[in-house]
Amino acid sequence: MFKINLSDKTGKTYKIEAEAEQLIDKKLHDIIQGKDIDSKLDGFEFEITGTSDKAGFTSMKGVQGVGLKRLLLGYGKAMKKRPKKEGKKKRSNKTPKGLRLRKTVRGESISSEIVQINLKVLKEGKKPLKDIFAPEKPAEESKTEESI
Repeated sequence: MFKINLSDKTGKTYKIEAEAEQLIDKKLHDIIQGKDIDSKLDGFEFEITGTSDKAGFTSMKGVQGVGLKRLLLGYGKAMKKRPKKEGKKKRSNKTPKGLRLRKTVRGESISSEIVQINLKVLKEGKKPLKDIFAPEKPAEESKTEESI
């Protein structure tokens, strides 16, 4: 079971949970069809922009395989600022130039260890995502019946 975040061109994100076995062994930045995820998304085309495993480690482009690797990274993905474990001494700059740290990242291939997959819409289907994921109306109808 994957938690899938679908991001459209306006910046709005829609969340679904799906049992999408077709996504296993796909890599970051691969293009997939919407029908592989859910039948409601037929006609859509998505790009895999990122993934995360159950411990929160992100997948990184260029790291082969599905396992965890410890890489020496500069600023960017998986490294934002100086680590907290350096002590309580105040620093004037939280992101000093040239700092590199060894961080754990996951390989770029999707496996059963992955929990969350982020997708970007490349091609729209017949209906826009906001119509597919619109909230249901019956909740409003039940309120009007109670007031009568």
